Amino acid sequence: MTIKFKHSLLAASVAVAIASPMTVLATNGMNMEGWGPIATGMGGASMAYDNGTAAIMNNPATLGLMDDGESRLDVALGNLAPDITSSAGPFSETSSADSFFMPAVGYAKRDGSLTYGVGMFAQGGMGTEYGANSFLAAGTGEAVRSEVGVGRLAVPIVYNIDKNLAIGGSIDYVWGGMDLKMAMPGDATGFGDFIDTAVTVGGNNISGAHNGGIASGNLVDGLANTMNAGLITGVNNVRFDFSNQSDISGEAKGAGITGKIGLTYKVNNNLTLGATYHAKTSMDDLETTKATVSMNVNADFGLLSGGASTGITTGTVPLTGTISVNDFQFPAQFGLGMSYKQDKWMVAADVKVIQWADVMDSFRMTFTADTSLANGGFGGASMDVEMYQNWEDQTVVQIGGAYKVTSTTTIRAGINSASNPVPDSYLNALFPATIESHYTLGVGHMLSKKSAIDFSLTIAPEVSATAASGVTTTHAQMNWQFMYTQKF
Repeated sequence: MTIKFKHSLLAASVAVAIASPMTVLATNGMNMEGWGPIATGMGGASMAYDNGTAAIMNNPATLGLMDDGESRLDVALGNLAPDITSSAGPFSETSSADSFFMPAVGYAKRDGSLTYGVGMFAQGGMGTEYGANSFLAAGTGEAVRSEVGVGRLAVPIVYNIDKNLAIGGSIDYVWGGMDLKMAMPGDATGFGDFIDTAVTVGGNNISGAHNGGIASGNLVDGLANTMNAGLITGVNNVRFDFSNQSDISGEAKGAGITGKIGLTYKVNNNLTLGATYHAKTSMDDLETTKATVSMNVNADFGLLSGGASTGITTGTVPLTGTISVNDFQFPAQFGLGMSYKQDKWMVAADVKVIQWADVMDSFRMTFTADTSLANGGFGGASMDVEMYQNWEDQTVVQIGGAYKVTSTTTIRAGINSASNPVPDSYLNALFPATIESHYTLGVGHMLSKKSAIDFSLTIAPEVSATAASGVTTTHAQMNWQFMYTQKF
């Protein structure tokens, strides 16, 4: 294989990854249950054996376990298939967002004590979509949906200090995108709970109790003033909309950097230990200038527009402007792992802690209305919305085994077990990152001395959680990953 062909194949693989969606619905919170079908086939365990260029996302130091002089290119495609249903009383709705494709590509070369490479991977995310007539649309007559995706372009470097110890790390460019079409009832079960300004309607104080979050700013003050003046007598529902419907990137975008470090240590010819630390991402706020906040209200629209009274009627007030999703980050994580090889067998086990509590205490947005004539007196007004999340740190246990059936074929199996990091009280049907256990199978087959294919299948049994709002969400998954490897 010529140098020219190798470079062409790598360039084509990177082009495919860039042109393909990086949005997925992940399963350890917003993280995937594992990267690469070799590791995923073994429950995600990956910190102490050679699992290909997926090491860039797992533990970069395992790249140092490659053979000296070896180069490899991995091109992978995965599919996550969530089955999510939300119900409340007699109402039930199944999310139509039931298939998320994710590409990945990685290249690495070991040259003596030094191993280096590059890789592009989907980090994780979440997403759902419910119909315009579902109870989750809160009477707005428009669909509701969420889609969150984060990808990484990482450059790893690993140094083998001696034949037993390798240390390594990576610098990662991280980008994220988000779509959100969210509807809330206007009363105390929804947006009314968030209002941080005294509001009196018909002599009754309807200011928010702030059980689920808080909304403040001069836009909220203006809404309260019109309600206190009797110009608006009720808010029926509120919508937040920013979505481009793209399969490649979300409407609100941001980017930044992060990094990882790791090590592996061969205790003997059979036992290898591994450890890794992934730093919290440092992304810019996710922003878009194409956002709309809509309020369906009972109001005297004549007086609101500065004219004669027309009496109280019902209508929707759409405000266009800019939304910033503030400080949306992926968490730090650290883990330890081991692998043990004996004849045709290998077993591996990892334990990692994902620090969700540090990054998912709240979901925060700032909306600023355009100074356009259509926005009237609300032009230039802003609103800060904070939705409480209070996610908990998550401990993930990953255990797997591999058996070499023939000289060219290996079968794998594993378990990935974690607690649900999302407290029931703050569960939102648009963000059901609630999966706990995963059962995995995998197979690898060498096509030649220089090429191979690997496949993994993950089954995540159904879990159910009921939010403080009374909405119960059930969530199950069946996922797969496929990878082609070419060595040089």
